[in-house]
Amino acid sequence: MATIILFAPLIGALICGFGWRFIGERTGQVIATALVFLAAILSWIVFLTHDPAQTTHTVILRWIESGSLGTEWAIRLDRLTSIMLVVVNSVSALVHLYSFGYMAHDENWKDGEPYKARFFAYLSFFTFTMLMLVTSDNLVQMFFGWEGVGVASYLLIGFYYKKPSANAAAMKAFIVNRVGDFGFALGIFGLFYLTDSIRFDDVFAAAPTLAETNISFLWGEWNAANLIGVLLFIGAMGKSAQLFLHTWLPDAMEGPTPVSALIHAATMVTAGVFLVCRMSPVYEYAPQALFFITVLGACTAFVAATIGLVQNDIKRVIAYSTMSQLGYMFVAAGVGVYSVAMFHLFTHAFFKAMLFLGAGSVIHATHHEQDMRNYGGLRKKIPLTFWAMMIGTLAITGVGIPLTHFGFAGFLSKDAVIESAYVGNHFAFWLLVVAAGFTSFYSWRLMFLTFFGTSRAHGHGHDDHGHGHDSHGHDDHGHDDHGHGHHEPHESPAVMLIPLGALALGAVFSGMVWYNSFFGEEASVRSFFGLPAAVEHATEGEHAATEGEHATEAAPATTEAAPATEATTETHAAVTGEAPQGAIYIGAENHVLHEAHLVPKWVKVSPFIAMVLGFLMAFQFYIRRPDLPGRLAASQRPLYLFLLNKWYFDELYDVVFVRTAKWLGAFLWKRGDGNLIDGSINGVAMGIIPFFTRLAARAQSGYLFHYAFAMVLGIAALITWMTLSGGAH
Repeated sequence: MATIILFAPLIGALICGFGWRFIGERTGQVIATALVFLAAILSWIVFLTHDPAQTTHTVILRWIESGSLGTEWAIRLDRLTSIMLVVVNSVSALVHLYSFGYMAHDENWKDGEPYKARFFAYLSFFTFTMLMLVTSDNLVQMFFGWEGVGVASYLLIGFYYKKPSANAAAMKAFIVNRVGDFGFALGIFGLFYLTDSIRFDDVFAAAPTLAETNISFLWGEWNAANLIGVLLFIGAMGKSAQLFLHTWLPDAMEGPTPVSALIHAATMVTAGVFLVCRMSPVYEYAPQALFFITVLGACTAFVAATIGLVQNDIKRVIAYSTMSQLGYMFVAAGVGVYSVAMFHLFTHAFFKAMLFLGAGSVIHATHHEQDMRNYGGLRKKIPLTFWAMMIGTLAITGVGIPLTHFGFAGFLSKDAVIESAYVGNHFAFWLLVVAAGFTSFYSWRLMFLTFFGTSRAHGHGHDDHGHGHDSHGHDDHGHDDHGHGHHEPHESPAVMLIPLGALALGAVFSGMVWYNSFFGEEASVRSFFGLPAAVEHATEGEHAATEGEHATEAAPATTEAAPATEATTETHAAVTGEAPQGAIYIGAENHVLHEAHLVPKWVKVSPFIAMVLGFLMAFQFYIRRPDLPGRLAASQRPLYLFLLNKWYFDELYDVVFVRTAKWLGAFLWKRGDGNLIDGSINGVAMGIIPFFTRLAARAQSGYLFHYAFAMVLGIAALITWMTLSGGAH
């Protein structure tokens, strides 16, 4: 079954991409979509029926054999894989279906110009490479899938290749990801160097040894486990758009909206979170690396949320929202609660895909208008889209009943992250709570600007921020064709609304249904992920004394030194050199999951309060007093421009990297290539050689006595040389 799930999208991509000339575009689209739906249905069957205590390895073929390196193309099926299969295939299938309506008439292509088959083939190819990544049984296969989704995303982001901005965005995504991938590759090299294997089970079994090993790298000695952990996370930073390697994500909105939903909501950008959770047996022995992940994740969540406050392009707001939510997932993984990281990944896939597809429905209804300042009053014109977006907004902002397990998906998973952060890292906790308030504000701002008030379709008469024009060029890439304002908005076709309805079910119920499995009692979480039962926890007083220690103190020494009477299954695995059982690994000293349920009530209520404050602020700004945003932007102009221009990261990188590289290239071209290389060659060819040529020409005088004299000189020189050399011997 797992093999069918993996190969169905690839077969669909090949048939649709190469066979459409013979079977027709429409048939190719239908076949590709049907095969992805088959994979999605089988994924749900696997997810609901697979025994989490069993990890199955299905070898497809032998791959690279070189010295001690042996890799197979194999499918590793455990709980982590089954979660990702459901997420990837479910969202991909619904995006395929949605694309039938969204891509039916695209003004970027001439009438009769084939583009649909290519688009569906790219979608299916992306799905296949993502499945390669999540089913991998070794790091080389994972890297193959990792690069495969990079290629697919390049093709999809740059799908409108006639637009320079789309080409630039595709290049930017590809290049920024290569920076992260270099770190990922170094991490793989390091693991092979230290463990002589790239198979997950071998690497996991060697994790305790890595924690006690030092390795030379760059300028000094490093703890091997921490160094490997950071290098692997650099790969995750690029793919999951974490701070410093995040600049490609908002530009990637240049692709068609279904691409945004597929790549930037549920699948590719969550690959980094999946990587950290998959490598949890290594990270549990790398406390400094986990601390780095936690802090960077929290900063990413905060920075992205601040930028999202003032963006005007509807897709960019949701893109920064994605970046922010990925920060939440990394914080959960960084404090050692990998199950909660996967919980937020799982629920986020549903409501974020629905928000993107809902935004696509709005864009479709308003004839490809993306600037929210030109919307307004769409609630009654596209009611079904409005309710879908409303459910997505209620889910992402975290609406639910405080101190209960009843609420929308984001309410349960986001609160789980924040409660875990309180135990593991107070700095991250406060940043996430503030980010939760900002998330609520910009999500409701999107809803109020788009669906409430009066229509602003004929221009910027009701400019949201008063000064939005000044930086308009940074924002929209020319999407807002105001000429379309006179068209009456219309509801999207059923083929686009059905996926919204299916995702709405996930946005409402996925948190409540699977709460106990991901973040309930520790026994149920361990059972869900196939982990062995835990030992009894210490008294509460001891826990209070050691709160958060796993983020600053290495676990292996404690694990190795634990008395035989208290040895857990994990400890035994570490000593005997066996890979730990289960899809994730919780170290003997990691009690964060247990303690997260014991946090004070004010901690549990804090994200709900932040959500309410964000909602009230947005209501005041965009419903009661629509003049306030413009006045605030005018009075706080430097701050407003700072956020509107995305903290000036692009400008900074332009100065530090782009212009420096251009200057170096120009210097090497003009000085190195032009002056030095061309100059020396030209000097030899046009100066030295003609000089000797003229000397040789003079020797050819035509007089016999000149030649006789030259011969006599030569014989004299030869006799002199022979006499001197013979005498020397």
